[in-house]
Amino acid sequence: MADAPRARKLSKRIGQIVASALEHEVKDPRLARVTITDVKVTGDLHDATVYYTVLGDKLDAAPDLQGVAAALESAKGVLRTMVGQGTGVRFTPTLTFVTDTVPEDAKRIDDLLARARAADAEVARIANGAKPAGDPDPYRAPRDDDDEAVHDADDVE
Repeated sequence: MADAPRARKLSKRIGQIVASALEHEVKDPRLARVTITDVKVTGDLHDATVYYTVLGDKLDAAPDLQGVAAALESAKGVLRTMVGQGTGVRFTPTLTFVTDTVPEDAKRIDDLLARARAADAEVARIANGAKPAGDPDPYRAPRDDDDEAVHDADDVE
């Protein structure tokens, strides 16, 4: 079992090698807009999960996730060979490519925060001119000293 710092160091190196290989070595045009976001290596250093995101051709265009997944699957052997040459470990980890959902999650959280801000603004607008329901002073007025003396006399009897 390898120690955690070694696995972190290996995962960082694998990410660098795969990103560089996708940019310079692999000539598949479907992989032109792929960004490696993270790599996780198991404790025994035998499996590596590579997380990636894909940008569309235009800002409003959806990326071709299926095409990119197929291209990464076909380039997996070449990339694993390059990882083995670049890391020098005894056993080259198997590579698994997973689409990173962080950008979609961040967009969803931003949308939720915008809705919460709008709801807070609506509550503040409604509360601005609101008046309390019932008495303006809901608390009881303090007792007079004379009232307390009468109550004390009643308790004695």
